[in-house]
Amino acid sequence: MWGGISASAVVIGALTALFLKIPKRIIGWIMAFGTGTLIGAATFELLGDALNDGGIIPTAIGFTAGAVVYTLFDLLVSAKGGAGRKRSAKSEDSNQSGLGIFAGTVMDAIPESIMLGASLLAGNGVSVVLVVSIFVSNIPEGLSSTIGLQGKYSRGKIILMWLSVLLISALAALGGYLFLEQLPEEMGAAIGAFAGGGIIAMICSTMMPEAFEEGGPVVGLIASMGLLVSLLLDL
Repeated sequence: MWGGISASAVVIGALTALFLKIPKRIIGWIMAFGTGTLIGAATFELLGDALNDGGIIPTAIGFTAGAVVYTLFDLLVSAKGGAGRKRSAKSEDSNQSGLGIFAGTVMDAIPESIMLGASLLAGNGVSVVLVVSIFVSNIPEGLSSTIGLQGKYSRGKIILMWLSVLLISALAALGGYLFLEQLPEEMGAAIGAFAGGGIIAMICSTMMPEAFEEGGPVVGLIASMGLLVSLLLDL
């Protein structure tokens, strides 16, 4: 349920892009805020918990592995046409494909959703920081990706693609809850750090460049405010 709620923002962003005209600058600002909240969630929730549960060595190994694995998959998906998945321009580049954009979006969503499900294992309910951070960051992703897809696919097919992302995210959150429950603390910590490394690599390679390109220098301030909100939610 929580995975589906956080991923529903992609569908909301897609519907907004399909039926309303949103200025690119606003999209960049929303993405900048989502960048800040996700950085906070990865730092305060994933890395903080991993460090407390497993210590510095599993955390460092997991974080580095997550960043490396995400980067390798990002290179592969980008080569297959998914490099512009968060770009709000209607690309005429023949190397950019709808399937690549879809695959890249799923790749971005999986580590977030897995850790959202894993946050329930603490017994204190879902992590509000993760839910809010993922939700906010998914809105501009749905906006930007949908604008880039409009020249290639019909409205119905675009909506179906994002509904599939919602379903995959929900299943990934369920998998995170069921799978990580069986692991020892050190392994769970390493996987949490792995997801954190993947999220940070994703932010730096896709969200931050698009936010600055569309929103201008003010996005630094907006991202900082997103990080502050994430910190306040974590108190």
